[in-house]
Amino acid sequence: MSQNANLKTYYPYINGRAWESEGQPEQDVVNPYTGETIARARLATAADIQAALNHAEEAAKSWGKTLASEREAILCKTADIVERRRMEIAKVLIEEGGNVFGKAMFECDYMISTFRIAAGQARDVRGETMPADAPNRISMSIRQPLGVVVGIGPFNAPLLLNGKKLAPALAAGNSFILKPSPYTPLTALLFAEILEEAGLPPGVLSVIPTTDEAVGDTLFSDPRVKLVTFTGSAKVGRMLAELAGRHSKRIVLELGGKSPVVILADADLDYAVRSAAFGIFFNQGQVCMANSRIIVEAPIYDAFCKAFTEKVRNIPYGDPAQPATAVGPLIHPRQAAFIRSHIDDAVAKGARLLTGGNCHGNVFEPSVLAGVTPDMEVYNEESFGPLAAIYEARDYEHAVALANDTSYGLSSGIVTNDLQKAFDFALRVEAGSVHINDNAFDDDPNAPFGGFKDSGYGKENGRYSVADMTELKWVTVQLGERPLPF
Repeated sequence: MSQNANLKTYYPYINGRAWESEGQPEQDVVNPYTGETIARARLATAADIQAALNHAEEAAKSWGKTLASEREAILCKTADIVERRRMEIAKVLIEEGGNVFGKAMFECDYMISTFRIAAGQARDVRGETMPADAPNRISMSIRQPLGVVVGIGPFNAPLLLNGKKLAPALAAGNSFILKPSPYTPLTALLFAEILEEAGLPPGVLSVIPTTDEAVGDTLFSDPRVKLVTFTGSAKVGRMLAELAGRHSKRIVLELGGKSPVVILADADLDYAVRSAAFGIFFNQGQVCMANSRIIVEAPIYDAFCKAFTEKVRNIPYGDPAQPATAVGPLIHPRQAAFIRSHIDDAVAKGARLLTGGNCHGNVFEPSVLAGVTPDMEVYNEESFGPLAAIYEARDYEHAVALANDTSYGLSSGIVTNDLQKAFDFALRVEAGSVHINDNAFDDDPNAPFGGFKDSGYGKENGRYSVADMTELKWVTVQLGERPLPF
């Protein structure tokens, strides 16, 4: 690991500036492909977090009263800056997170749309009038900002998943504190740099990289924090849900998944193979909605397995800086060991490894299992890596049962030309998203995104986020004197 003394040091961002304070621990930021240290990050202390809360609370008072047109202008300018600096941002995503080039550019494009949609939402924070059940009364609802919103983000899509929390929070008039993954602090700190250039007032955004496990208790117990939005594992999500309940805190949870894609016998085989492969191996499978479970109807099962295995063997993997690379490194060697344990356990219990299974440094080969059964760890646990499992379904009804045989419910897909079965599946599958004639990997900054069961609750994106990030208040106006019984 590199120990270059000339590496740049990054600090938490609080009150419009790099925040230096005593006792800040230092952490190396490591390129997951090369293993080299690319920067150093100072981590926020307990005192820094209190400072962020103080400034966020104060800034929310004025930011929440700004005109919608002012917030709109800043969010539009943010999108323009991301568009102008997209190659620079992509470079950070590649070096810090191991993103392949195409995925890094996808995140930049998604973020441009996210901030432009949020800019429009700034003018669309509205209530409604309603009939009053009393004479001479006007009854209405209004929406107001919550105040301080906290976002806890993951490493796998740090621009996209942090930005889709931040943009609507700002559009609704809230201040925002971002706690990024300790693996990807530089991408999070780019938001501070970009929004400062766009004209966001000091204090409205704070970025607090930290590895302090007590930070969850701090943010949930502090009455100034009105909502916490989290993307990450189901295990951590359950702990945060307990904290939210203990402190009566609003929470939005976007957690893991074991998302199915169902391939029916009438599907075009070539398209089904390509679609399913993209749906699991994009971003080396480090995607919550990746279709790690491929459920194939019996008449085409053998043909699908053969064609899918051949497709996967030819997926280019390796250096994420090379434009042709489709599968890059995992974020940490621990994840490679975890995926290997899933393969070893499955094979020991009778599954067949059709291809892959080897690791080259931090790059795990695209891998495929067949014959997975419920007693295997991979059947129930999220691998969060480039590992697909193919299941044989006797018929359509069995395929639906297999699709729902999981504690997760984030996303799903079905590939078929039978419109009746496609819509039946959409109604019956236990998942927050259903994609007909597509894989399970999809997200749109205008669509409600969120899961069922252990995949969390609440919805993200656009007006759905704004609804969670505002307080709905009922207001009445009595015209003249109200008739009173005494």
